[in-house]
Amino acid sequence: MNYKIYILAVACFVTGMVELIVGGILDLISSDLHISLSAAGQLITLYSIVFALSGPLLLTATARMERKRLYQLALLVFIAGNVLSSLSPNFTMMVMARILSAASSALITVLSITMASRMAEEPYKARAIGVIFMGVSGSLVLGVPVGMMLGNAFGWRAPFMMITALAVVSLIAISLLIPKTQPEAAIPLRQQLASLKNGKIIFGQLISVLMLTGHLTLYAYLTPFLQETLHLGASALSMFYLIFGIAAVLGGGLGGWVTDKFGPEKSILSIVSLFAVVMFLMPISTFSVYICLIVMIAWSALSWSISPSLQSYLIQSAPESANIQQSLNSSASHVGIALGSAIGGIVIDGASVYYNAWAGVIFVILALGSALLSIKWKRRRQVPKTPAS
Repeated sequence: MNYKIYILAVACFVTGMVELIVGGILDLISSDLHISLSAAGQLITLYSIVFALSGPLLLTATARMERKRLYQLALLVFIAGNVLSSLSPNFTMMVMARILSAASSALITVLSITMASRMAEEPYKARAIGVIFMGVSGSLVLGVPVGMMLGNAFGWRAPFMMITALAVVSLIAISLLIPKTQPEAAIPLRQQLASLKNGKIIFGQLISVLMLTGHLTLYAYLTPFLQETLHLGASALSMFYLIFGIAAVLGGGLGGWVTDKFGPEKSILSIVSLFAVVMFLMPISTFSVYICLIVMIAWSALSWSISPSLQSYLIQSAPESANIQQSLNSSASHVGIALGSAIGGIVIDGASVYYNAWAGVIFVILALGSALLSIKWKRRRQVPKTPAS
């Protein structure tokens, strides 16, 4: 496969890290900017909402621009957003920085998918898109532990400085190694939304929204959860997050194997059911550091194992709009991230972070219901009218 596709995947990894990196340094940001933990958590919510909306809108608005030049401009805006994050003296400036970073990162992701698809030879197009999604998912699970280690060692601004430096390297690599790519006819936003033509697809996309809503209700606030329940210090927290990230990456591979062996439908139902059980056990397991770590590893592995099953399911359910479904599923995932971090903040303000996991389980159960409805949904068949006798 064309090595240039991996350059695009690395750029997606770099830009994707900034979304959830806040989760590992919530306490540091809230203390320095004099805001509550829930307010700091809304920086994830804001980012995810902007990301979900910006991708399809910006791709349509910039349809006539040469792709490499547009990619470079998006990276420059992303760099500016992270410089602003690292220098932010207050919450308002941080909000502005997050909006710039989210919009540019969304455009970079959708550009990477379309450019990788065009670079790859016909037999490798699906694999090329998979490599891009690997960069995106890897950034979401590894960004938090990397950010936490840097944040605890050098302050919460250090992770944004690191991402800025890596984004500059990515910009240089894109400028030197990626060829110019002329734009293709963009799929109008109305046509993208029209692909949600029946309940099977709508409920299928809702699985991502609800699953990630439940997951992020706890994951966005995992640092204060572990501090309150297990009284972990900075070094132990970093180790927990590193283990979480490794388990999540391995879980993605496990999800692919399970999907190949048992099919996407059985895999989705099994993974979502197990995820609900394990997440319910998270607060209960905190009587022991070691038991909690084991439960957390299972929770982490299951959290991203759903992705291969769901992608395969959507492609099988709507092969005529497979590319559109993948793009919409990316937006659906970020809607879930936004909702989960927002709901988690509400739970903290109203009760305690101890209950975040149980609030999240409600949405995972709804995801299971959505999966059942989608799988059982039958496409409407046109019944030919018989002429009146």
